[in-house]
Amino acid sequence: MSDSGQGREPAGEGPQFRRPAALFFEPPAGASEQEHFFSLESITDPQELLGRATELAVAFQTAADRAVEFQAVAAAQLADPARFDRLSTAAIADRAGWTEDYTERMVEFGRQLLRRRSPS
Repeated sequence: MSDSGQGREPAGEGPQFRRPAALFFEPPAGASEQEHFFSLESITDPQELLGRATELAVAFQTAADRAVEFQAVAAAQLADPARFDRLSTAAIADRAGWTEDYTERMVEFGRQLLRRRSPS
């Protein structure tokens, strides 16, 4: 019986990768799925469309604002000098994809949010 490279790894060699499974059918050519965005595309009345789209825009903006607050709190916690595993603003900036200046502002914003949350 020959080894097809799909079993165990021989000693001292790297992993043997399997070839992808063959498709038993071809996807239909040119078939594009219609975009569905919260069923807005099915609303024909412009007033109803404006109202629903506005509701969604406000909801997404609110969610984005809340997510930014959580980012700020996390940044403040990571930069807390009382933590033994404290991160520098450069390390936080690298992880979040921010500039160091923006990170410093987010850390301060997070500290403000944490002060508001703590019972005094």
